[in-house]
Amino acid sequence: MSTNRRGFLGAAALGASGMVTFRSVAEAADKFMAKPGDGGFGRNAVPLPPGDTVAYHDPQDVGAMPDFKFSLDGNKPKVTTGGWAKEATVHQFPISKGIAGVHMFLQPGASRELHWHAIAAEWAFVIEGRCQTVVIDPSGASEINNFEPGDLWYFAKGHGHSIQCIGDKPCHFILSFDNGAFSEHGTFSITDWVDVTPKEMLALNFGLPKDVFDAFPKGETYIQSGPILHAADALEAPWPKESTHKFRLLKDPKAARDFDGGTFRLATVDEFPASRTMSGGYMTLKPGGIRKLHWNVNANEWHYYLRGRAQVALFGSGGRGKVAEFGPGDVAYIPMGFGHAIQNVGTEDVEMIQTWDNGKFEEIDLDKWVQSSPRYLLSNNFTGVPDKTLSRMKQT
Repeated sequence: MSTNRRGFLGAAALGASGMVTFRSVAEAADKFMAKPGDGGFGRNAVPLPPGDTVAYHDPQDVGAMPDFKFSLDGNKPKVTTGGWAKEATVHQFPISKGIAGVHMFLQPGASRELHWHAIAAEWAFVIEGRCQTVVIDPSGASEINNFEPGDLWYFAKGHGHSIQCIGDKPCHFILSFDNGAFSEHGTFSITDWVDVTPKEMLALNFGLPKDVFDAFPKGETYIQSGPILHAADALEAPWPKESTHKFRLLKDPKAARDFDGGTFRLATVDEFPASRTMSGGYMTLKPGGIRKLHWNVNANEWHYYLRGRAQVALFGSGGRGKVAEFGPGDVAYIPMGFGHAIQNVGTEDVEMIQTWDNGKFEEIDLDKWVQSSPRYLLSNNFTGVPDKTLSRMKQT
């Protein structure tokens, strides 16, 4: 759309008070619309006189472009004796319908108690420190794994699990869930369950006198402090490699998918078979580097920024576009099918964690689409663009 037309439409859509003037919007739209029935019916379709070179999009035809940025680390933390957790769900971040996220911090010796999620699977990336997870599946089989920075875990929806810090340094990690409505503050926790269950039932269940349950916590402990668990004392009992809940994202060569301007490590269900409903990765962008224009075919995309400054340009169809800048602690949400690109606009590397709510990772790059299209089609699409420019676009 030309600068003049953008100015015209902007003036048409705003009244003197800054409010939308629906009459002026309708008048602008009418300029680009024919009369009802023009063009014929059924088989009796006929040409119409040529319209403008660039189509007008009535803002009432599509929804407003949503905000796709939220400060996860600027949100209020839930704090207990052993650490804290901050979350971004659809309740705080309305666009994030498919994915919710959490930043969790555990003090040495602390544990995120035994719990499960009824509506979402859990994917995690360890940022710093070491931790151990214990998980149980419906067959009764359990796995114990120890994690270092750059490692991932994945727990299927409904599978019981816990997380404990190992060693004398804190551990923190990013959690991502394949349901935007999931709240980390509303999980099914073991202390909460024991607290609300009649002691007579607990006694029968565990074969213990009912009065022993008087000593149990009154309510949910959530993240509980405790003695430091030294690395040498941390058990490990992994499952077979093809089914384990652990993946070494930064060390497994299968994850490498580097590109000009940055590095990318990705784990899909192909590299990490346990991760059936989510894919996830770690990307770095050099100063000035760009993750080119593309869209995700089968999943929503979620970002958490660890370092640097990035600019994300989002395309939402219908003439809609929005640009936002992201820094440490921010999250972005890209709805499935929305075009987008990410550029490092700072002076240091951008580091970011990304997740998708599908075990299969599928995307299409705009430049590859242009390269595969016939020149005559591109000339038709980009009327007035010199052939020299189109030739260079096809060679990039």
